[in-house]
Amino acid sequence: MSKKLANNIKVRFAPSPTGPLHIGGARSALFNWLYARHHGGTFIVRIEDTDLERSSRESEENILSSLRWLGLDWDEGIAAGGPNGPYRQTERLHIYKQYAAKLLEEGHAYYCYCSEEELAAERESLLAKGELPRYLGRCRDLCDADRDRLAAEGRKPVLRFRVPEGKTVTVDDQVRGEVSFETNGIGDFIIVKSDGIPTYNFAVVIDDHSMGISHVIRAEEHLSNTPRQILIYQALGWVIPAFAHISLILGKDRSKMSKRHGSTSIVQYQELGYLPEAMVNFLALLGWSPGGEEEIFSLDEIKDQFSLDRVAKNPAVFDLEKLNWLNGHYIRQSDLERITELSIPFLRQGGYVTGEMTPDKYQWVRMLVSTVRNYLANLSEINTHVEKFFVETVEPADEETREVLRQEKVVLVLNTLRDKINSTRDLDEETIKAALKSLGKELGLKGKQVFMPLRVALTGEMHGPELYQVIPLLGKEKTVKRLEYAMSKI
Repeated sequence: MSKKLANNIKVRFAPSPTGPLHIGGARSALFNWLYARHHGGTFIVRIEDTDLERSSRESEENILSSLRWLGLDWDEGIAAGGPNGPYRQTERLHIYKQYAAKLLEEGHAYYCYCSEEELAAERESLLAKGELPRYLGRCRDLCDADRDRLAAEGRKPVLRFRVPEGKTVTVDDQVRGEVSFETNGIGDFIIVKSDGIPTYNFAVVIDDHSMGISHVIRAEEHLSNTPRQILIYQALGWVIPAFAHISLILGKDRSKMSKRHGSTSIVQYQELGYLPEAMVNFLALLGWSPGGEEEIFSLDEIKDQFSLDRVAKNPAVFDLEKLNWLNGHYIRQSDLERITELSIPFLRQGGYVTGEMTPDKYQWVRMLVSTVRNYLANLSEINTHVEKFFVETVEPADEETREVLRQEKVVLVLNTLRDKINSTRDLDEETIKAALKSLGKELGLKGKQVFMPLRVALTGEMHGPELYQVIPLLGKEKTVKRLEYAMSKI
């Protein structure tokens, strides 16, 4: 690597706006951001929108919004500006045209008039021989007369790059080490389509060079594109950036990540009530390993430790259980006010919060969230945990739970608590704690003999939030009603 590249770190994330930001793209963006921030470099976000049929501004905004949600800011690029714009490829066509003309003039590129049918026949022939499909150079050495004849037939040419024969292209990959490709297996590839739109391999080289990119950190699936890009760098006489290809992301069954392994886009996880700090923590561990055994990291902590030499060559496994564990941790650790605000839309969606959010209602909802958040893997699960606080009566969940209410002295326990509740003015946590503590002493019973039947009577379950949280949420009337209902069933 040149001294210039080592001292001037500049990386980029360049998504195609053909859909939302997916897990793999988000991980690539994160690794680029981490590398730039760790080294005090520059992070660029630009848009590769040359797929005219599938690209949209809506997808572009979704991607940018997801990056912001993850906490990834950028120094230059789309929506940020900078000295190397425009930052959408469709606004840079004049730049690509200039360098295409240079390659054509210097003999590194040529016009190809082959039809789709001719190319298909060539592919079939190579496959039949057991060879790798590639363009064999039919139009490499056309004379002016041949070009004029083909143009007169109405054929619109593409521009192909003239791949030198008998050469070896070696990629000194910062994750995978040296990877070599033989040019004879590449074939002359298209750099500008017949409609004048550049292909990915051509445009990305022009963009990376003109924006001063020092390190290209991207998914492993782009490794096969790298020799083509290096050949273009060499033809134009440009410094080649450092490359680092990060591993694929697989599902737990070791197959390619897909919808059957869970949601695939960042916005879906956002809508399910995952927290950005949990997602960042999880994404960082998909292919990168810290020095020790710790797995809980803030974005700043990851930034301080991040290096490419700790990025794994082997595929990363998307483990939804681990993401849920991390997200549950961050839900429990986060400020209660924040989690309450994030939970309210889900509670409204479930019909548990309606109408205007008055101060009294907010305090009750805050208490509700505090009571159940320890049991949440994501905030969209909250409705399944709060339902028991809204129904008039509850039934034991199963036969084992029903058996709890058949034990000796259960009626005495329920009846005594009912009397205490009726005579208590304020059902705050401290008052309930004191009432429950005195209950066991008064009846001469052990804690389990008191708390288990009360829990079943009030929630229908043997496990869950503390009773001193449950009773204030239910309120006096509903608590008494549930105790009396349980006694009537015994």
